[in-house]
Amino acid sequence: MTATAPINTINDLFARIAAAGNPRAVLWQDQSGVWKPISSDQMYQRVRALGEALLSWGAQKGDRIALIGENRWEWAVTDFATLAIGTVNVPIYPTLTGEQIRTLVQDAGCRIAIVSTRQQFDKLNAIRERTQLERIVIMDSAEPPEGAIAFSELLAGADARDGERDPVFDALSRSVEPKDLATLIYTSGTTGEPKGVMLTHGNIAANQNVAATEFSFNPSDACISFLPLSHITARALDYVMYAYGAQVAYCSQFDKLPQAMREIRPTVLVGVPRVYEKIRQEVERRAALSPVKKRLLSGAVALGARHRDKVYAGGQPTSPLWKLARKLVYSKVHEAFGGRVGVFVSGGAPLGIDIARWFAAVGIPVWEGYGLTETSPVIALNTPVSQRMGAVGKPLPNVELKFAEDGELLVRGPAVFSGYWNKPEANIDCFDPDGWFRTGDIGHLDADGFLYITDRKKELLKTSGGKLVAPQPIENKLKSNLLVAQAALVGDKHKFVSVLISPNFAALEEWARHHEIEARTRAALVADQRVVALYGEIVREANTGLANFETLKRFRVVADEWSQDTGELTPSMKLKRRVITARYAAVVDALYADEATARGE
Repeated sequence: MTATAPINTINDLFARIAAAGNPRAVLWQDQSGVWKPISSDQMYQRVRALGEALLSWGAQKGDRIALIGENRWEWAVTDFATLAIGTVNVPIYPTLTGEQIRTLVQDAGCRIAIVSTRQQFDKLNAIRERTQLERIVIMDSAEPPEGAIAFSELLAGADARDGERDPVFDALSRSVEPKDLATLIYTSGTTGEPKGVMLTHGNIAANQNVAATEFSFNPSDACISFLPLSHITARALDYVMYAYGAQVAYCSQFDKLPQAMREIRPTVLVGVPRVYEKIRQEVERRAALSPVKKRLLSGAVALGARHRDKVYAGGQPTSPLWKLARKLVYSKVHEAFGGRVGVFVSGGAPLGIDIARWFAAVGIPVWEGYGLTETSPVIALNTPVSQRMGAVGKPLPNVELKFAEDGELLVRGPAVFSGYWNKPEANIDCFDPDGWFRTGDIGHLDADGFLYITDRKKELLKTSGGKLVAPQPIENKLKSNLLVAQAALVGDKHKFVSVLISPNFAALEEWARHHEIEARTRAALVADQRVVALYGEIVREANTGLANFETLKRFRVVADEWSQDTGELTPSMKLKRRVITARYAAVVDALYADEATARGE
């Protein structure tokens, strides 16, 4: 299918949805788990009804409206409604605390908030008096609590207006211009306090117009919206699917994703690296339960490794042995994604070459992309037309690149944001004198124009000997092992580099039972000398091929499984290094207690 016609604003995209005549534009699950459709006309009517309600409350062009919720059809309706009337939505992660939400709502100056659940309402209501909030709408609104407005009341009667169009509402939507602010997206704060990224309609439209042109999406495609919609990557994917008339199924809870995969059987999957890592680890964990299955998987992966370049390029090997392995092994991995996915994309964080190679070896090409919230988001992307494993793809045609003397990537183009909300000093720092945006990422282009990102500039570790160490590639090597869930390199300003390892406890506890290790607590388990020796071997293997100054001289296995809920990971599953460094300060101090006399680089 040829690319869809260019859009100038997100409202142009919404107009396309309204006119699509799609009876199953959206799927959502009711309380009993049954998937139910929403037609494109119902989407229009509900967006119109919500937009009219907001206007009746005095919402004006440029006003900010907070949106706090999980992935659900009401999120999309709120997104389109706020944009249609020219207001600016402020999506906020529902996992944030009430005090964190207060900071963002107050900074954005929101007078209206739309939240998903009673839990979100309670968090917001508790800090309401310290904000400018006048109204809070709740999506789960069968019995709205005092002080809340039921979402369903605002949409009452909307579906009955079957096929009816409101020329006044449509004209208002068309009056929104590309230069108008569409959304304030607060960065997750891996390196500092959250900043509101100002994206205009034109920024997002410019990215939408070119990001997916080399993919053959069409109305028969389906995707599951499960990555947090407060993150621009997930939102941009949904926009692409809507633009091509494909089906969007909303999955509100990550633990329901495996079931949703089986039931929806998506054709397109965009996930953060952790999604792919967890599926690989689960496949390996299950295989490890049976010596026969373990040998079968190991043999199939070794066989597939000889054909992975062809697989990564979208081809199908003709070898009879490969076809047999596909039937016996590879197809089982594919079924974990629903069995129908034709396009696998990874973004949000570095995928890791080991993960890319493993999936290609089992018949699945996972094409990596790269971008930032500030770039709406895609900067570069591997595609069916052009791909290279280990690279993040070729830059989009409307993106200009250059590199600073220290290797930092700078970008310029119509999708690059105009600046941070209420942060004049940060805006001066993030653009060079010629208007190029400093991404904060270190990278390079190869001779064929493929972009490689090696690490975050601010996350580079510098040893006391002056050597710079990029932590992410080494951490990804460690995470390719089934027994490692997360890893964080430490050692900035020290003589040598060490690592903290958060285990994959499901796999570790299985290993411990098999080796008859009894430990009443996780702390006791990770302190057992046999476990320490096991992870010592994993670290030794990860050190293979590293320069001497990069090698991990020491390690500690911690008794915690890092997660978004416990604060060590961002919603896009990136490490919060400052949090980890502070939380494990005593552990790090112990690693370097004898540094003065220890052998260095």
